[in-house]
Amino acid sequence: MMNVVLFFILITVGAYAAPVDPLSNFFRDKTKIEKPFELRDPFKAPQSKSDKSKDKEGYTSSNGQYSNIKEESVTSVESLRVVGVLIGRERRAMVKDGEKAGIIILKEGMKIGDDGAELKAILPGGIILVEKIVNVYGQEEYLETVIPISK
Repeated sequence: MMNVVLFFILITVGAYAAPVDPLSNFFRDKTKIEKPFELRDPFKAPQSKSDKSKDKEGYTSSNGQYSNIKEESVTSVESLRVVGVLIGRERRAMVKDGEKAGIIILKEGMKIGDDGAELKAILPGGIILVEKIVNVYGQEEYLETVIPISK
């Protein structure tokens, strides 16, 4: 028992007597910069303001395109209601999600819902969604869903 206590005392005294790391005080008398190891890397470009996804006044940037429309996602295809469509050079669909209060604007090619259904076409009468599923035989199938404009 006495040997164990003596052993622990020797270890603690040895730990206190250990030499201090010489690199911790290396820059103390050589520079006036406090914490020089916490400075940014001079060989890397500083992060520009345009790299941020949200700019001032609510404008968001994604894929190099700027828009003042907040991008929202649809949670489920079952609760989707098509309120209107915009036909032209760039087709858009205005939908309402049953769980959310606002209108969400979708464009062709977007992934919708948790299952990843793709918005294939926006037509004057509604939208067409294509979803990739695996059937009971383990084969991949494409399920097409037509959602007409709600009245």
